[in-house]
Amino acid sequence: MSYRVHHVAHHVAVRSKPASRALSLYALTAASAVAAVAFIGFAQPAHAAEASRPATAAAAARASQADDSIRPFRVHVPQAQLDDLRKRIAATRWPDKETVADDSQGVQLARVQELVRYWGTGYDWRKAEAQLNALPQFVTKIDGVDIHFIHVKSKNPNALPLILTHGWPGSIFEFIHTIGPLTDPAAYGGRAEDAFDVVIPSIPGYGFSGRPTELGWGPDRTARAWDTLMKRLGYAQYVSQGGDHGSVISDALARQAPAGLKAIHLNMPATVPGALMKSLLSGDAPPSELSASERDAYESLRVFFGRNAAYGAMMVTRPQTIGYSLTDSPSALAAFTYEKIAAWSDSNGAPERVLTRDAILNDITLYWLTNTGASSSRFYWENNNNNFSADAQKTRDIKVPVAITVFPHEIYRAPETWSKQAYPSLMYYHQVGKGGHFAAWEQPQLFAEELRAAFRSVR
Repeated sequence: MSYRVHHVAHHVAVRSKPASRALSLYALTAASAVAAVAFIGFAQPAHAAEASRPATAAAAARASQADDSIRPFRVHVPQAQLDDLRKRIAATRWPDKETVADDSQGVQLARVQELVRYWGTGYDWRKAEAQLNALPQFVTKIDGVDIHFIHVKSKNPNALPLILTHGWPGSIFEFIHTIGPLTDPAAYGGRAEDAFDVVIPSIPGYGFSGRPTELGWGPDRTARAWDTLMKRLGYAQYVSQGGDHGSVISDALARQAPAGLKAIHLNMPATVPGALMKSLLSGDAPPSELSASERDAYESLRVFFGRNAAYGAMMVTRPQTIGYSLTDSPSALAAFTYEKIAAWSDSNGAPERVLTRDAILNDITLYWLTNTGASSSRFYWENNNNNFSADAQKTRDIKVPVAITVFPHEIYRAPETWSKQAYPSLMYYHQVGKGGHFAAWEQPQLFAEELRAAFRSVR
């Protein structure tokens, strides 16, 4: 599908060195695009066969087509696609009702029907478009793939550059309401000197970023792309934050330790010791020597792997197969996504208590309109690693300062003991009183306060 992009003259001041290079990129892009209207699709290599070439040949091909321009981006989905979505929703063929009185067989029929019926009759995507288009959005090609991102600069000339990374089934929508508290903390009860410049990219294969057509776009490659993005924006130093996939990407970035990366913050850290992970995956009872907090974490993960991780097993092993359902059926996409938002948010299984129904549907609709059900699933296939295991994520190799905030309804609450063992460079650890897996989305003010506190010592 295509998204209309209005290229307009856009002068953006970038403070950090190399500022002159960044300014020239923006200026050149804007000057060449004044009064032009273009259509941007998802990034596709010039030759589909590139994925099968030797890595050196593919890299050479990308280098020969190098384009480090930064193009302004504006969303406009053709009305025909929104009409098609409503028609598909209206034609949903529903399964029969579950045979239990709870969600042990999956999200209940009545709840999905209520959500989907509103989606098809009352929901308005144009409001979501307006929300996105009120923010500075851009696209730049990195390593052969278009990367879409939001870039909001603070008025504070000493603001700390920050890159925020979403996960699945999240998106850039997770961070929209954190932008104000992060860029203008004084207006939200904070200190002006704790301000951030905020960069929010879409992971390749998600949202408005390109869908990779070659192998290798896992956490490590994405992390390298994030460093390229921050340097391309002119930032000589920056910090990184992430939960879910974002935590894995931030871990990878910290292992790579590129020049200028000052610290990372995680809200889903990989702290489980290797020996315990083996016991967990075997379904064993928790060892007797665990402390109370360690036992709670162990039990949470044992339930997760035993009863709630089938979605991940499908995406890790057969992303293309699940992609057919997520691409062809709005109701399948809604049920698959809503179940995880309900289970992982701090809402006792009713996410509308902490997120509006429209906010949930903004996220689901983004996946539908961008046709990224399969491509987002392939990130799991590329990662194919245990995101909670300290050994699997090689956290002890990380030397840059690490900060962790534990939200109470995360998939598991990382104990401080495990966190210190997993991350030798841990500089900040804090447990807060509310929030879940989608911390920034559920509790944007608290999330922003945590980032201000976590990164204060590295400014």
